[in-house]
Amino acid sequence: MASGKVKWFNNAKGFGFLIADGKEMGDIFAHYSQIVGEGYKSLKANDRVLFDIIEGPKGPHACSIRSEANATQATGAQAHTQQDTVKA
Repeated sequence: MASGKVKWFNNAKGFGFLIADGKEMGDIFAHYSQIVGEGYKSLKANDRVLFDIIEGPKGPHACSIRSEANATQATGAQAHTQQDTVKA
């Protein structure tokens, strides 16, 4: 899984581009359908994100896009649940 930031995202059109950390592959296409989560799916410029990269016919595409902040919170919640289970 790669990490990076949102270069820009057009909510009305449902797509934008990401920039991967440490990879010189240029802009990575991001479509709203690949954003993980419930409800309205959008991204904001400069948000930190985690994602997988696949090569599409027109260049790299991001898949399984999730906010770094949400991924960190989920990991912390899982760790807390595991600690509670061990104590029980």
